[in-house]
Amino acid sequence: VQLQAFGGGLVQAGGSLRLSCAASGRTFSSVVMGWFRQAPGNEREFVAAISRGGATTNYGDSVKGRFTISRDNAKNTVYLQMNNLKPEDTAVYYCAGRRGPAIALGRSEYDYWGQGTQVTVSS
Repeated sequence: VQLQAFGGGLVQAGGSLRLSCAASGRTFSSVVMGWFRQAPGNEREFVAAISRGGATTNYGDSVKGRFTISRDNAKNTVYLQMNNLKPEDTAVYYCAGRRGPAIALGRSEYDYWGQGTQVTVSS
């Protein structure tokens, strides 16, 4: 599976952005999808994940209630809607895919990675 993330940019605190991740290759609907982020000097951290059919989601504590992950298997695309953005959300955001059947929170459990898209939130 090849993944390409886009939609990042510069936004003021309190604003919104929607990231997209387009997949090609292996059947998209057979892959659990996730979003991770990495700020300078920090490790890559889990943001959100969604099951193959989209019925189950999981979020990192720092984004719960503000971010929403969704997917459109007909379009081979996963989304991350980010609302009420904060300066601490500034990071490079990566989409990732996992062959295993269940949602996972660890970055080592994901098999496919996109190139990342920069999100910068100004105060």
